[in-house]
Amino acid sequence: MNSSKLGKKKLRKRKRKIYKPLRSTSSRRLGLVFSIICLGIIGLIVRLAWLQVFQSPRLEARARARQTLSIKPLSRRMSIVDRQGRLLALDEDRYRLWAHPKYFNFPGDPSEYVREPIEVARKLALPLQRSIPDLIKNFSNHESGVKLSESLDGETANQIKELGISGIDLEPYLYRVYPRGHLFANVIGFLNFDRIPQAGLEQSLNSNLIQNEETRILRFGADGTPFLDDLKTGVLYGGNSKLQLTLDSRLQELAFNGLKESLDEWDAKKGVAIVMDVKNGALLALASTPSYDPNKYWKYSPSLYREWSVQDLIEPGSTFKPINLALALEERVITPHGKVNDNGIINVGGWPIFNHDMRANGLINFARVLQVSSNVGMVNTMKKLDPSIYWDWLHKLGVDARPDTDLPGAVAGQLKNKGEFIARPIEPAVASYGQGFSLTPLKLAQLHAFLANGGNLVIPHITYSQIKDFSHNTESTGQRSGLLRSEVTQQVLEWMESVVETGSGIGVKTHGYRIGGKTGTAEKVVNEKYQEGVKI
Repeated sequence: MNSSKLGKKKLRKRKRKIYKPLRSTSSRRLGLVFSIICLGIIGLIVRLAWLQVFQSPRLEARARARQTLSIKPLSRRMSIVDRQGRLLALDEDRYRLWAHPKYFNFPGDPSEYVREPIEVARKLALPLQRSIPDLIKNFSNHESGVKLSESLDGETANQIKELGISGIDLEPYLYRVYPRGHLFANVIGFLNFDRIPQAGLEQSLNSNLIQNEETRILRFGADGTPFLDDLKTGVLYGGNSKLQLTLDSRLQELAFNGLKESLDEWDAKKGVAIVMDVKNGALLALASTPSYDPNKYWKYSPSLYREWSVQDLIEPGSTFKPINLALALEERVITPHGKVNDNGIINVGGWPIFNHDMRANGLINFARVLQVSSNVGMVNTMKKLDPSIYWDWLHKLGVDARPDTDLPGAVAGQLKNKGEFIARPIEPAVASYGQGFSLTPLKLAQLHAFLANGGNLVIPHITYSQIKDFSHNTESTGQRSGLLRSEVTQQVLEWMESVVETGSGIGVKTHGYRIGGKTGTAEKVVNEKYQEGVKI
């Protein structure tokens, strides 16, 4: 018998051994198995009912939590622009760069392969403008969470993204930038590193500048497919609203530079220049010095963060004389062509009052009173006005009230109470040349605008409404109108013009322009005492 036949015979023998004869199973055993199967089915039904009826809300909530993702856009703030739309404050996209050396991997590498730090450093050195040894030093002794750079711009971030290096993460965040630097710092203020407003409009209008961004819910199917039914186009990019100011960058820069020159010339500590549209109260420039750069606020004293022209009180001095003459004209205690005697000194309640130059000017008209800034002439003029009526006018003009303005931090002036003002003759006497009470430079500008626009007390303001289209803007014109007769204000303006033509304000005379004004000085008050030789 050959070998092939022997192999087939052995195979048949093996197959026969696999099969065993069937044996009958007892009915008791079958019943036991059937009972177990039935109990299992009943248990499954009970379990299913428990999950469907009693556990359904909890399980559904867990499923929704896994299938949904809350998406909140970056918290952008409105940009701030001047009246011409020039950017004064905006949010820029910045990035932090993090490295995780234990995951370093290049595109095309096997997933388990880890690149050496020197290989990654060679690729990052150029976009980061850093040396390879410096980067390797950052990587050493750290497996993850190494901060390589802060405040990367978008262009640099894109260059790094294009490298496709695993283990390199870019963390986006928003950074507030102030393109005009110190020019508008006193008005706009700034955000600190935590984006918390610290001063200016950034602080006072914080709730308005934060754009209303809704948290969106993105739902996913069982296979991870996103459902976009709750998202609208562009929702993740935030709004583009802007806050427009009435200020003009060009005028602000001219005012600021001129102010710095004046401070240097007179060796003054601080100054302010206010340019206001007298018809509606819109401020075209509000420059004050010293200032600071809001992009590098940490380098400056916090004392510079406040806008002192609306927060510090000063005695207006002789700059208030035109307003007093307007009140006397309005009450008809003087006439446009009247005169007043100035003998250089007057005694009021035992207090001697002199002119600033100690001179006597004789019998002079009211234009001359302003031209030579006669204190004695003003005292003799205003004592014709009943002190009670005089105080009522100062109160009506809001000398002792907080200006109604959108400028941050504006404070009320200080005025003696009516009883004291009437009972002590020295009070209306010194008030006639701008002492004995105090107000802010902003309030003083408002009162001079009150003369220039015919007796209407306009509201100083620096903001338009929040807008998206500049072509449909209208400025706020809230005001108290008709407080003075127009002929009164016109007469005072002519007297103020003579101050520039032939008086103490001749230094600002400009060919081709009609300019009216009033110079003034006052002694500085500290702790309710005048400081000898210190002028403002």
